[in-house]
Order: sequence, then structure tokens, then C-alpha cells
Amino acid sequence: MQVLFVVLLGLRRCEINGVKYSDIDYINRTLKVQRQLGKKPNTTAGDFPAKTFTKQEIGLKTPSSYRTIPIPDYVFEAILEERKVYEKNRRRRSDTFQDLDYICCSTYGRPRSKDFHWRHYKKLLEDNGLPDIRWHDLRSTFCTILLKNNFNPKAVSQLMGHAKEIITIDVYGDTAEIIEDCLDDLQPFIDVVIPKDDSESGTDFSEDSYIEQISEFLA
Repeated sequence: MQVLFVVLLGLRRCEINGVKYSDIDYINRTLKVQRQLGKKPNTTAGDFPAKTFTKQEIGLKTPSSYRTIPIPDYVFEAILEERKVYEKNRRRRSDTFQDLDYICCSTYGRPRSKDFHWRHYKKLLEDNGLPDIRWHDLRSTFCTILLKNNFNPKAVSQLMGHAKEIITIDVYGDTAEIIEDCLDDLQPFIDVVIPKDDSESGTDFSEDSYIEQISEFLA
């Protein structure tokens, strides 16, 4: 789930750990990003129960980080499956389960630390014969894929939670060739997760509609 949240929704690492099931709009299939997990300012480890010092709910990086993001079907289905696991663990560990509503949590319902994913992520790369990609490069790739598919930079900036459009262009615009060599291999997957026009069903998932929806969500 952490990999899906970063590469297909562009969430920051600490934002991912703070996502709750209650943040999901299951009707409109959107995610409201409204917290992250980390250290509270001016506190020490002794102020909190063991192993929770770096897992406190705190505000997001900037005001623009508070955003609502459309969820691709691929990720939405994964969230539903993860919820089944959550409910199963809650039933079988009723005496010890911490029902805190986090999507990325332990089998006891406890939130993950900011470095939990590291060992599993590196193994995933190794098992699939992939290069040693930095975790943050996944967020960069999310942005780059959208820019290479001609999504409006302003809309991409809103999805990324950047304060200004120029940040998106300056940081990611010059890296537009980062996935040039493998774009052909990625394209079938991109076609699945990026909304497209569905004229037969009467649902408009064209780029203009997608950007319009994003603008409405963030208005």
C-alpha cells in the first residue's frame, strides 16, 4: 500500500503513514490528505508511550499540502482489499488490536514508523531485478509521468501538494526524460491508472474533466 500511495498518488512518506480509512470518500473515490505522522515540536520521547514518539499526528508540511486527490481504480481496489485484512485482524485480536483506522498499520492496528517500508521496499526492488531506486524517486516518477502525458502543470502541482506551480516545474520539469527509456514498458500500466474518456458509459474521464474535478475538489 505504501508503494501504491507514493507512485500512484504522489504522497509524501509521512503523509502515507497518516492516511486513514475515514479519509476515503468511497462514493467519489477521493482521498483527503489532512495529516502526517512524525514528532511533535518541543517534545521528547518521554512525553509519549514507548515506540510512539515519531508516530504522532501532526500538521502537514504547508497549507497547500492539505488536498483532495482522485483515487485511481487500481488503488481503490487495493484499499478495499486492505480493509478486509484490517477487519480480520481486528476480529482475531480483539483484546489487543488498536482500532486507530490507519490504512498502513501493523497486524495490531499500530501505525507504521517512517522507516518501516525501507527493508521491504529494497527487497521488492531486488526480487524484481530493478535498480536501487530511491524512495523519493517514486514520488518524482508520479509527477513526471503526469507531465509527460501532458497534464496541466497547475493540476499536477495541486496533486503534489506544492505551494506554487513553479516548484513543480523547477524540481520535476527538467527531469522529464527520467523515464524516457522505460516509458514504452510503463505505458500499458499508465493507460490503466490515468483517467481516460469513457464515452460509452457516459462518464467523462478526459484530461480536461480530470483537471476540472481537481480544481473543484481543492476550491
